[in-house]
Amino acid sequence: EGFSSVKLFLSLYRFQACVYFASVFQSMSCGIHYLASVFMAVTPNFVCGFPGNVSSVLFHNSSASSIEDIWTLWTSTENYIVVQLENGEIWELDQCSRSKREVSLDLAYEYTGNKSVFPCADGFLYDDTKWKSTVVTQWDLVCDREWLAKLIQPMFMLGVLIGAVIFGDIADRLGRQRVIWFTSAGQFVFGIAVAFTFDYYSFVIVRFLLAMVSSGYLVVAFVYVTEFVGIKARTWASMHVHAFFAMGIMVVALVGFLVRTWWVYQIFLSIATLPFVLCCWMLPETPFWLLSEDRYEDAQKVIDTMARWNKVSTPCKVSELCSVQQDDLASGQMGDNDTSSTKKHNILDLFCNWQIARRTITVWLIWFTGSLGYYVFSLSSVSLGGNEYLNLFLIGAVELPCYIIACIAMDKLGRRNTLIPFLILSALICVLIMFIPQDFNILIILANMAGKFCIGVAFGLIYLYTAELYPTIVRSLAVGSGSMMCRVGSVVAPFCVYLRSVWIFMPLLLVGIMALLSGILTIMLPETLGKPLTNTLVEATEMGRKKKSCSEKTPPAHSGAALEKIEMFGQETVNTDK
Repeated sequence: EGFSSVKLFLSLYRFQACVYFASVFQSMSCGIHYLASVFMAVTPNFVCGFPGNVSSVLFHNSSASSIEDIWTLWTSTENYIVVQLENGEIWELDQCSRSKREVSLDLAYEYTGNKSVFPCADGFLYDDTKWKSTVVTQWDLVCDREWLAKLIQPMFMLGVLIGAVIFGDIADRLGRQRVIWFTSAGQFVFGIAVAFTFDYYSFVIVRFLLAMVSSGYLVVAFVYVTEFVGIKARTWASMHVHAFFAMGIMVVALVGFLVRTWWVYQIFLSIATLPFVLCCWMLPETPFWLLSEDRYEDAQKVIDTMARWNKVSTPCKVSELCSVQQDDLASGQMGDNDTSSTKKHNILDLFCNWQIARRTITVWLIWFTGSLGYYVFSLSSVSLGGNEYLNLFLIGAVELPCYIIACIAMDKLGRRNTLIPFLILSALICVLIMFIPQDFNILIILANMAGKFCIGVAFGLIYLYTAELYPTIVRSLAVGSGSMMCRVGSVVAPFCVYLRSVWIFMPLLLVGIMALLSGILTIMLPETLGKPLTNTLVEATEMGRKKKSCSEKTPPAHSGAALEKIEMFGQETVNTDK
């Protein structure tokens, strides 16, 4: 049924298909910038610089004429290099300090005499065998400045959080089209600007702005494609926006493998989606937003254009849509007082009683865990051993089938019955990885791919499940607050990855605990598959307690019959099956 829905979408809705693929193509850029730092902010092997010209280098029992020949032998940060300068001085070079031997007789690795310790006043020497330049080597973000390097990804994710809030609100006020234009151009402009920043602080500021527009585009793109795609293909279309994001991660791995200078790498990543930036101005505003703003003539023009592309001879008229909408609103006024649009709702309504409060806490935990696990598996992939570029590529590629499985399972087994096993399975995989010997690189990579697959299913599913768990009057609030918890998880994820320095399995342990707890609490959530959307908090509270009668009223929403007519473009019957 899912694949047939997609085929129906592509065959009947040519206009929507073009708009959809154009919009989600730019989502790759979001995936690119979200994960770009995994290679751009790499810290290679390094030691203190020395004051003078070197004549010989000694590392354990190996000698060389230059330090570049020693890096292949470097195995631990606890190692040090002994160098003899042309003036006869012998220095021991550690990572964050250097020592001058008082007695410079024979060049030997072990020395028990007196030494004078000095700071790294002459800078640092970096291993450039893999990366010619990174932001760490550019601005010496090591030793006492290491914390600045560790702030790069969290600051980006903070920009993601703020951008989602700001541009989501702007899109409701000024329209989806304008935000799509601005954020698309912003990703290109700020992406290129990052490559030409002159110091660390300007780099972080420009990346923060880049994060805001990237997040803004991703949030608005979900709304944009949802408002253009018909009911039958909506689940598949919205889920596979994530798939294009994953393709962006794969692009990062490919460009990282080919380009080893960070600013050139950033430029290549930024121009990857340039074709969309050049043509995004052709994307139309959604009829839904135009109708909400009473711009009926503009809405009619878009509808007529859609009808011509889709070869519909009798496109629906705005006047007919308005009459249907007015009928819906009139019938809604005869319903319960709880549905009154004059009542304002806030975050406290998500905790109005114990049932709804428990549901909200569980849903927030799933959003947080999904985002935390997603970015922990993604960011940690380059540290698994083996080829880090291939690791990241596979971590991105494994998402493509996971969203197909999620779409099929959620329609066949149900939302809750899909969410529970994948959350618990991801927790078990985290535990399993801890028992795999570190020499089994391939097995570790496969297990991490499996963990990313499971958490990806849960992460993709929670969007729709949240919307179905809450009534009309607080549905947007519930999804918005859940999205905020998701952003909090993405901010915490980089710090969680840094805990590998405390214990290599600490990030996996934290993700496993959160996933297991989320999976257990999900058991108490009601199943929403095949059930009508609720309209009031009372109905939402009763969901799962007893079966609904067929005569139960459904909410008179602006997205009802009038909007269904837009989606079907003048067809004789309007199919409202969910």
